[in-house]
Amino acid sequence: MTSVEEFLAHTIQLETEAALRFGQLADAMTTAGNKEVGRLFRRLADYSLLHLGDAKARAGFRTLPTMTSSDYQWPDIESPEAAAIWAADPSIGIEEALKVALDAETAGLEFYADVLAATDNPEIKVLAKEFVQEEGEHVTELKRWIQLHASGAKLPPAS
Repeated sequence: MTSVEEFLAHTIQLETEAALRFGQLADAMTTAGNKEVGRLFRRLADYSLLHLGDAKARAGFRTLPTMTSSDYQWPDIESPEAAAIWAADPSIGIEEALKVALDAETAGLEFYADVLAATDNPEIKVLAKEFVQEEGEHVTELKRWIQLHASGAKLPPAS
């Protein structure tokens, strides 16, 4: 990425898609009666909405490029943090949901880390470093939740 505006456009799209997908998964799980998994996905949707708000605030005074879906430089066909759609299966267990969430958050972390490593733009470096830190916190939190679940403990309540 060559400009802060391009980075922010990618960030806004990534967080929009992550919030949308986690929200869809939360709704599917809640409708299916899988409330614990629904709460987990809703919390992750809320995290993405916080990041989205932060990215939009940073972009507020800038003119972002108008981009089509083919203009985004994702490592795969979807935005890195869009959780696997198969997780809408109503029979998914908390263990599988945690794995889907960890995979999505790890992919987001890796995307920002790759941008950080590849850019020479000091402003992009500062922003990418912040997003690496935030995504790293989510990955750490999900790993903690996986350990809690494996030990038989309940996940912490949504805050």
